Amino acid sequence: MFGLSSHGQSRKQLEKRRKKLNSEIKKYNSLLVETKKEKSNALDDLKDLSQKITVRAHLIETIELESKELTKEIEQNEKKISLNNKELDALKADYADMVFKSYKSKSQQSKTMFLLSSKNFLQAYKRIKYIEQYKRYRKKQGEKIITKTDDIKRLNDSLIKKKDQKKQLIASEKNQKKKIENEKEEQEDLVVKIKNQEGKYKRQLQKKIREEKAVAKKIDKIIREAIAKANKGKKGKAKKGELLLNKKEKALKANFEQNKGLLPWPLDGIITRKFGVQPHPTFKSITINSTGLHIRGKKGDVAKSVFNGKILSIAQSGKGTKSVMVQHGDYITTYSNLRDIFVKKGDNVKTGTSLGNIFTDKVTGKTHLVFVLYKNTSPLNPAKWIRTN
Repeated sequence: MFGLSSHGQSRKQLEKRRKKLNSEIKKYNSLLVETKKEKSNALDDLKDLSQKITVRAHLIETIELESKELTKEIEQNEKKISLNNKELDALKADYADMVFKSYKSKSQQSKTMFLLSSKNFLQAYKRIKYIEQYKRYRKKQGEKIITKTDDIKRLNDSLIKKKDQKKQLIASEKNQKKKIENEKEEQEDLVVKIKNQEGKYKRQLQKKIREEKAVAKKIDKIIREAIAKANKGKKGKAKKGELLLNKKEKALKANFEQNKGLLPWPLDGIITRKFGVQPHPTFKSITINSTGLHIRGKKGDVAKSVFNGKILSIAQSGKGTKSVMVQHGDYITTYSNLRDIFVKKGDNVKTGTSLGNIFTDKVTGKTHLVFVLYKNTSPLNPAKWIRTN
């Protein structure tokens, strides 16, 4: 998440990113406060806190980049104001000179004499045109002065606004740095606590990993069986583990693929574990293979279908939690760690259809959904398919 560069990023983009990160931190805070009311696990607390520190560090870096971009804009504004003031002075001087010359020859007699002294009609015509052009030029110069004065006022107003925004950013950065220092102290305390009982926490972690592997294996088996059953009676041949699609299912598949990166989240939460093989954030010697995303929500949250489809299957784990599998052509989304299910096998669902309540652990008070995306039986990274929050 680090190594941000302002290159290619406008201040508006940085501002948007800052607001997004602020929103993410608010979610972390609300979820951490909710779970701290219950008995918690130091290992989980450390993971949560470390993720929040990472997001806050990213926020500080974004604020610094935004502040730099704002400094550039302020400098550009000041240069524009200086240049505009010079141009305004030149316009005023030119206008004053015209007014003075006009005053010297303003009498109607002098204008009449100027025309009557013409040698011929052509010269008189040219002199009439000259007087008209002079009047238009003088009027135009006056209008330019008004426009330039308005431009300078707008630039000055913008400069004041930008300087105020920079003050706010500096204050925000100072506040975030103070908070991250407090969080790092809390992080160090948790690390010490875990190291003092390292064996206990490693055993808990390894047990949890085994349970997750068992659930993933069971879901994989159910999907393979469901695919074989769905293919029965259909024309054509398919490779083992691949769905045979009819015309309607092919259209749904194409529509699903067109929405890559635009799919809604299955719940409004924060990702606490990414997809793929990764070392555990605390015990680097222990490797985690995550088939999907772990998304933290709050008590009472409901998992929702990310796209139109059909309920392919419903499974139950040994611990009593349930999983729902939704077919979108030959893509399958699974929603695990559910308590109550609102759908049944064979149901057609729409984007946003509520599938079930997400289970909340009574001991830790934590609510999380395991969201997995398959192409037939191969897991894909769901983060590449759902929209950026």
